[in-house]
Amino acid sequence: MKNTPKLREPLASLYLYRGLKWSVVNPLLHLYMGGKVYGIENVPLKGPVIAVSNHASYFDPPFLSVSLRRPVAFMAKEELFQVPVLADLIRLYGAYPVKRGAGDRGAIRAALNALAEGWVVGVFLEGTRTPDARINNPKLGAAMIAAKSQAPLLPVSLWGTEKILKKGSSVPQRVPVTLRIGEIIQPPMSGKREELERVTQECQRQINAMHDLGR
Repeated sequence: MKNTPKLREPLASLYLYRGLKWSVVNPLLHLYMGGKVYGIENVPLKGPVIAVSNHASYFDPPFLSVSLRRPVAFMAKEELFQVPVLADLIRLYGAYPVKRGAGDRGAIRAALNALAEGWVVGVFLEGTRTPDARINNPKLGAAMIAAKSQAPLLPVSLWGTEKILKKGSSVPQRVPVTLRIGEIIQPPMSGKREELERVTQECQRQINAMHDLGR
């Protein structure tokens, strides 16, 4: 009998998500940072979806996850798994490593497996942090995963997170943070490069446009 995709995330991850959300991340985002979230109505309540966003801070993954109100399995760069405490936290929260600059088939398979189980899979469209939080050189990875899984893409913009940590400091600064969630983008109709580029450019356009709205 053919296995049908799950519609809910693993129970352990839901407990972890809720515990971290209410005890740590939610107060940090909304009380300390005065965070604002727009477009929550665009998030599917269940089923596989690929959240694509800009990336400027180590705080982006937890802020994105609590704002979507669903646990997110992140494609995180391999270096993050060498950071004490953070490595354990993001691993428990569903993250899996990807080698920057290399075609990591293992990471692609992990993303497809997570989608088949009904997770939201998070992908930073440029693959790494950018100092101005804008997407200038998007990668095709998210579109490739969408083409293989036929899961829709959800564009998300994070504004202000690049100012949270000053250079040489580990203390989060109290800065305004805004997240904007765009409308669903349908997956590529095929795995052809021009189709992957078309969808990737649309994700880039929407995310940068939302980021330009500012606070």
